[in-house]
Amino acid sequence: MTSYLNTENMERSRDGVEYHPLRPFLPEQAKVLFLGSFPPQRKRWCMDFYYPNFINDHWRIEGQIFYGDKNHFVDLEAKRFRIDEIVAFCQEKGLAFYDTSTAIRRLQDNASDKFLEVVEPTDIPALLKRLPHLRAIVTTGEKATETICRTMGMAETPKVNTYVRVSNTNSTNLTNGGGLLLYRLPSSSRAYPLSFDKKVEAYRRFFDFIKI
Repeated sequence: MTSYLNTENMERSRDGVEYHPLRPFLPEQAKVLFLGSFPPQRKRWCMDFYYPNFINDHWRIEGQIFYGDKNHFVDLEAKRFRIDEIVAFCQEKGLAFYDTSTAIRRLQDNASDKFLEVVEPTDIPALLKRLPHLRAIVTTGEKATETICRTMGMAETPKVNTYVRVSNTNSTNLTNGGGLLLYRLPSSSRAYPLSFDKKVEAYRRFFDFIKI
């Protein structure tokens, strides 16, 4: 099984600064790039991939939308996600993943974005150059949305379930002739105050809109 751990970065993490523990997952034909804020602490992981916290519902939402089964990617007995099936699915559908920060400090011992200090934002334009078929960037939290808008010099910040066009990019793949989209979806964290079914509905609308 391919490892997505960035062991070099993990070794660099010290003095309260954490460097991103995963390598960017960028399928060649990716149409959508999900950008979170930063992975949770390693002790909260159940797999070495994006959205690794077993109580985060991202992969349950995707399972419900594409397979009609929220547990399609879930190993209930082991309380893990099925990483091989997830990776194959993302490659087939053209879903890429990384985060808006490559280095952070945690101001409290939890996974809350509220207590993340961005030490080093991600070079988003560099990622985009590796994704020539990209149609949309997706953020699912306030911290990630604010970070990408700030680092890319965007004046307009999308509200949940809306999008803005990213104009200051060299991407050659333009959606509807008007530029790459920055689309904000509800957080898949259970701390976000929205029911699972309503999150599924919001994500489904996005995937239908972007034609995946």
